Amino acid sequence: MSLFKLMKLELRKFRMGFYIRSAIIANIVILGLVCFMSLNPEIQDGLSLTHYSMAFTVIDTLVRGTYIVFAAVLISNLVIDEFRTKSIMLLFMYPINRKKLIAAKLIIILLFTLIANIAGNLMVGAGFLAVNLFTHTISGPLTAAVLSKALLMILMSAVVTGFMGLIPLYVGMRKHSTPATLVSSLLIVAIVCQTVGGVTLYSFIAVPIGLAALGAVIAYMAIRNIEYTDVP
Repeated sequence: MSLFKLMKLELRKFRMGFYIRSAIIANIVILGLVCFMSLNPEIQDGLSLTHYSMAFTVIDTLVRGTYIVFAAVLISNLVIDEFRTKSIMLLFMYPINRKKLIAAKLIIILLFTLIANIAGNLMVGAGFLAVNLFTHTISGPLTAAVLSKALLMILMSAVVTGFMGLIPLYVGMRKHSTPATLVSSLLIVAIVCQTVGGVTLYSFIAVPIGLAALGAVIAYMAIRNIEYTDVP
């Protein structure tokens, strides 16, 4: 069976519509939070939300943290739960290549996180700009340079977030525990999203690239070693 067919079966099996609806709700909550922050003078002064570039950065940070956790939820439901409940044994009994099966699951998680991250940034960003037409929180013009820089940031952040979201897979495969998988994602969010004095570790390019590479390695090792992975 081809990798593409396995992905279609997995999408049908887990009904991704639920996750898409949840992502839309999460984006609406993020938009509300950003608007509240922009209208609160104390928060606004602290984060300089009077500038488009900073507003887009704050939006990207909130979206990134949200979808790293989303990725952990998907890992738990698509991978970890099947090992924990031993239901994956039924799949292993069929003439299906184990590596392709796990690869299909991880590609779905990666693509969902990447696409949802881009869509989330665009949805929240557009919503914020629409609200700003009435609140005039940011009075300056939205230049082509600022917009192009924001779009490039969104694209790069989505790719990095997609791979960072795979890091909890390591904890999940070792513990076969959904709570452990989710807690590990929260630790990653704390590392790459927490702001201290207006600076985050994510702003140091080596940190997100290193974490993204780590996520890619973890995914590769999970696929490579699946033939030798025992079901508890």
